Amino acid sequence: MAKAPESLDSSIQKATDKALDRDCTTLSRHVLQQLQSFSADAQDLSALMNRIALAGKLVARRLSRAGLMEGVLGFTGDVNVQGESVKKMDVYANDVFISVFEQSGLVCRLASEEMDEPYYIPENCPIGRYTLLYDPIDGSSNTDTNLSLGSIFSIRQQEGDDSDGQAKDLLTNGRKQIAAGYILYGPSTMLVYTIGKGVHSFTLDPSLGEFILSEENIRIPNHGSVYSVNEGNFWQWEESMREYIRYVHRTEGYTARYSGAMVSDIHRILVQGGVFLYPGTIQNPEGKLRLLYESAPLAFLIQQAGGRATTGLVDILDVVPKKLHQRTPLIIGSKEDVAKVESFIQNGH
Repeated sequence: MAKAPESLDSSIQKATDKALDRDCTTLSRHVLQQLQSFSADAQDLSALMNRIALAGKLVARRLSRAGLMEGVLGFTGDVNVQGESVKKMDVYANDVFISVFEQSGLVCRLASEEMDEPYYIPENCPIGRYTLLYDPIDGSSNTDTNLSLGSIFSIRQQEGDDSDGQAKDLLTNGRKQIAAGYILYGPSTMLVYTIGKGVHSFTLDPSLGEFILSEENIRIPNHGSVYSVNEGNFWQWEESMREYIRYVHRTEGYTARYSGAMVSDIHRILVQGGVFLYPGTIQNPEGKLRLLYESAPLAFLIQQAGGRATTGLVDILDVVPKKLHQRTPLIIGSKEDVAKVESFIQNGH
C-alpha cells in the first residue's frame, strides 16, 4: 500500500490538533486565557461565568422538554414589578439563577427584573464581592410557541458594604460592568460574553455537557441590511422615529426582522449587522426595556464588538439609573446604522 505523503499526514494532524484544542476551550478556561492570569480575581470571574453557564444548561434542558412536561408553559397568574403577566418559565429561570449562585460563595446579591428587590445571600455576603444582574427569560412570550428565547446577564463588583440593603451602588452607569452577555436558546444553545476584552461565542455541546468555543473576537459589521423593531407601535412613536421607518421602507437594501425575543434579534445583528430599535412612545418616553438587566449589558457587549448603543441622545453606558427597574429607549447595532437613526431623532425628522 502506498504511503500517504508526509505533507498530507501533517495537515491531517494539524486539523485534528486544531479541532481538539477548540473542544478543550471551555468557557471557564477561556476567561482565564483572556485575563492571562490565575490570580484570585481571574479565578473568581472564571467561576462566575461557569455558574452562568450552568444556569443556561438547566434552562435549556427544561425548554427542550417544555411541551412534554406539566407546569412549564403558560402564565402563573401573577404580575411582576413591571406590571407584566408572569410566565411559568420566567419563574423557573429566575429560581435557577438564584439556586446556582447560592452555591457559588462569590455573589452576595442578585437583581432581576422578576424581583421587586435584590435577593441577598447572607452566607455569601461577608466574602461575596459580586452582584449578578439578569433577565432570566427574554422574550417569554415566545415560550408557548417554541420560538427562540434568551437570558441576559451582567456582573458588577459590589462597592461598599450595602449596610442598608438598598443596593444603591448599583445605581451607576454601565461602564461599571465587569462582564456581560447573553444565552440564546435556539436550534443550538449559545453563550456570548465579554469581560471588556472582545466578544466571544460558545455553543453548548450536549454530548460533553460543556459550552465550547465557537468564535473569538466577533466584530459587528459597520453597516447591515437588517432593521429590527416592532412596527405595531408605529403610531405610538414620536414623528422622528416614524420618519426613520418611512426612510427604510423607501430605501432599497433594508430588510425587517423582528422575533419578539431581543436576544435573538441582537444576535442576528451582531453576526450580520444592522440595528435593533425599542424606542419610547409618546405616552411612555422612557420605553419598555430595563436599563440594568437588558440595555446596559447588551450595550457593553455590542460596543466591545465595535458597535454602538444609545437612547438616541445619550450613550447607553453613560446613563445613570435612579432606580433598579429604570427603563430606557434603546437603539443598538452597527455604528453606521445607529448613527442614521440618531440623525432622524436629533434633527426631529
